[in-house]
Amino acid sequence: MTNPTEALYAQVAPSAAPVSSLAEMDRRPAGEDFPAIPVMGLELTVTEAAAALFETAADELAVPVPDTDTLYDALNGAARTLGPAGIAGITPTFEDLPGGEFPEVADCRRFAYRLALSFWYEGARSRPMTAGEVGVAIYLSGLDRYRMAEFRELPRRKLMLARAIHEGVTAVPTETLIRLGAFMSGEFGRTADRDRDREWLYKQALPDYHRRRFAFDLVRWDRSQPAPLIVRPDAGGYLVGLTPPPAPDGLWLRSARTEW
Repeated sequence: MTNPTEALYAQVAPSAAPVSSLAEMDRRPAGEDFPAIPVMGLELTVTEAAAALFETAADELAVPVPDTDTLYDALNGAARTLGPAGIAGITPTFEDLPGGEFPEVADCRRFAYRLALSFWYEGARSRPMTAGEVGVAIYLSGLDRYRMAEFRELPRRKLMLARAIHEGVTAVPTETLIRLGAFMSGEFGRTADRDRDREWLYKQALPDYHRRRFAFDLVRWDRSQPAPLIVRPDAGGYLVGLTPPPAPDGLWLRSARTEW
């Protein structure tokens, strides 16, 4: 990395944050893929949380896509309404409902998955990386640029992308990755939260338009490629977490906007 580029990244780099051991903060019980979701004194599984949301709030949560705090408020309301016995009673029936036939079922399973990701670590909130953040990571990696059709034919493309994402997320401080990712989502994902006053910095740090476009397009519409969590410890700062299992539909969440 050249000195001018280092200076650019320094302008969006965070101040030092307390060191956190994410391994010690992982809330998953031994042998479980997901942590429980704490709500109203209960520890709900992803399926139980999805069933509770479906029973009480599926219609209200359909449009627009809610943020994670709204989902958690809805789950709190569902827990108050149903109670432990009510949730236990509806969960077996909900498990048998096909998401492909009932969109609201698929939505609630995805919402519960998001809540599980959010509560992955003790004393922190976490979320999936956005398309812009993953795109920035790929841009910062050593991955060559290909024609999209050619790249999709490469037999080891998923492994190549996984290595590129890992390389890119460690290339700059996490807060820098987040800020650059917001610019990339604004440029290609058409989000409304573009910071035009500082967009010059983004284009100086990532100057190659065609590489930016290539990196974003690789992951914006392809949700089969895993990426790690972004973690916001209560003590401050941001960290890169582990890569979670996919959502119930077998794919990873990858929105244009951040979903805390």
